[in-house]
Amino acid sequence: MRLPVRLISCAAISLLFSFAAMANPPNPGALQVLDQQAAELDRVHTVVVAHQGRIVHELHQEGPGVTAPANIKSLSKTVLAALTGAAIEAGVIESTEQSMVALLGQLLSNIDSNVDSNIDPQINDITVAHLLAQQAGLERTSGGNYSAWVASSNWVHDALTRPFVDKPGGRMLYSTGTSHLLSAALTQASGETTLSLAQRLLGEPLNIAIPPWPRDPQGIYFGGNDMQLSPRALIEVGELYRNDGLVDGQRVLPEGWVAASWMPRGQSPWTGDGYGYGWFITTLANMPVYYGRGYGGQALYVIPEREMTIVITSDPNPPSPGGQFQQQLHQLVVGLLEQAQQ
Repeated sequence: MRLPVRLISCAAISLLFSFAAMANPPNPGALQVLDQQAAELDRVHTVVVAHQGRIVHELHQEGPGVTAPANIKSLSKTVLAALTGAAIEAGVIESTEQSMVALLGQLLSNIDSNVDSNIDPQINDITVAHLLAQQAGLERTSGGNYSAWVASSNWVHDALTRPFVDKPGGRMLYSTGTSHLLSAALTQASGETTLSLAQRLLGEPLNIAIPPWPRDPQGIYFGGNDMQLSPRALIEVGELYRNDGLVDGQRVLPEGWVAASWMPRGQSPWTGDGYGYGWFITTLANMPVYYGRGYGGQALYVIPEREMTIVITSDPNPPSPGGQFQQQLHQLVVGLLEQAQQ
């Protein structure tokens, strides 16, 4: 039924225009500006933009193409978080409140029997949620500690026997060792490798390839670094979250997982952005944006208000341009969002 014009409030008209803007893909002019701005960043390899689940733009400047696996560095933490959610939905683990100690099981016993003194009992308080949100409380293995950690003979042992610098559930302590403990926990709980679990629980429903990536000396797949995914595969991971954990009506992530993942639980000491379960939370172009990032300029953005997912891959080789380059990637997204509104 057509309503009389006088019954449609200004607020309703504004809402209608908002929905109309959401339904429209980025215009060609906005995408042209995006390409021009990306061309000024010579480290950028690819940019892929999807709207409502359909890829509407791809740019390939250098390095592997949009269909080729690329080293996504610490963006692997976002994928590992998705795998954890899928493992909960599949019944491999119970919930985010399950303790790390319970999941590590015999692996932890083997480690404890090989050290001179018992592991700090605070590890009993670490949960899956703490691992996902980088709130284990253990001294970081990233930054200045990274080289010694990956050179150790047992990465899980090294991460677990580091001193507590905060209580479990305290401040965000960005540490790849924490993510690796999550990979070890998934391996022990499932009886599968993290690779096999990822291929079965994410690769198959998303129809993406997840090739092998490096493992630690004990054969546990690196948790939180060096995964190899193509930009198009990363788009599917982002779309899984944008669609609340559903793929063609099939639930891959538990109901409520996306909302829980995008709830700030800690704060990045470098950017001030919130951090949930493997995702940073920020505001760009005056709208909520959720993103994962990796060394050297690997990034996955989900912008629900615009029904958009954006992937950027860059040269992963040292030296990294650091936080300033991440801000430049943010500006690519801001420019696209603002140009698309014009």
